[in-house]
Amino acid sequence: MTGICQDRVVVVTGAGQGLGREHALALAAAGARVVVNDLGAAARAVAEEITGSGGTAVADTGDVSDWCYAEALISRAVTEFGSLDALVNNAGVNRDRMLVSMSEEEWDLVLKVDLKGHFAPLRHAAGYWREQHRQGRPVAARIVNTSSGAGLMGSVGQGNYGAAKAGIAALTQIAAVELARYGVTVNAIAPSARTPMTERVFAETMRAPESGFDAMHPGNVSPLVVWLAGAGSSDVTGRMFEVEGGTLSVADGWQHGPRAVSERRWDPTEIGPAVRELLRRAPAPAPVYGA
Repeated sequence: MTGICQDRVVVVTGAGQGLGREHALALAAAGARVVVNDLGAAARAVAEEITGSGGTAVADTGDVSDWCYAEALISRAVTEFGSLDALVNNAGVNRDRMLVSMSEEEWDLVLKVDLKGHFAPLRHAAGYWREQHRQGRPVAARIVNTSSGAGLMGSVGQGNYGAAKAGIAALTQIAAVELARYGVTVNAIAPSARTPMTERVFAETMRAPESGFDAMHPGNVSPLVVWLAGAGSSDVTGRMFEVEGGTLSVADGWQHGPRAVSERRWDPTEIGPAVRELLRRAPAPAPVYGA
């Protein structure tokens, strides 16, 4: 893996722990110059770990869901290293609760950090790359977003988190089309790994084994992120990858299904039989996690 991102400048959000930390370490090991974002001392600790191992990194602390800070974060990468080649959007929080018990604050916080915290850095990075393209400079930029199975299939008790992660999936598809003209690819991952968010909720599933391959170690996700952030992934965009342990897969989104066609306006009494026939012909949906 060494060299696959040689001298590429990469911003990783939420990189103070869990998946983001592993991504930052792996990117640096692959030759990238990394801007490590998180809140407080965690980002500085990861940056120091990278530089102590001979890599190149700087820490930048702040809330990526803050519009002005997100702009400053992208500017920091360009000022510090002279360019920006990739953005790994990883920052996120969860506030799990059944919908009938969820507060407005719990809803707003998760949507703000997870969804707006993806959009704000993406928007400012995209603006930078558009300007580079307009000035005739070659652009081979990458955005890697972080969705979740909760956003793809749904997850009981995670209505706010699932909605944010589903929004990230749609944002990825749209951004991939809009930014292609500037030389930018946009993909997303839906990882399953042991993180501060998952090890409490799914303690038994996420527990590290006493020996053998630790399938839930967050570092298992990072090789895919490194490859997607590298120059060699230029022909892959708008895709969602699920990754767990040593397993990679491509997840497909909504597809147009069977149709019932009338040459006139439907009568309400006809809808029931038509819908039931459509459902009979359509594939069964993937089950919601926790159902």
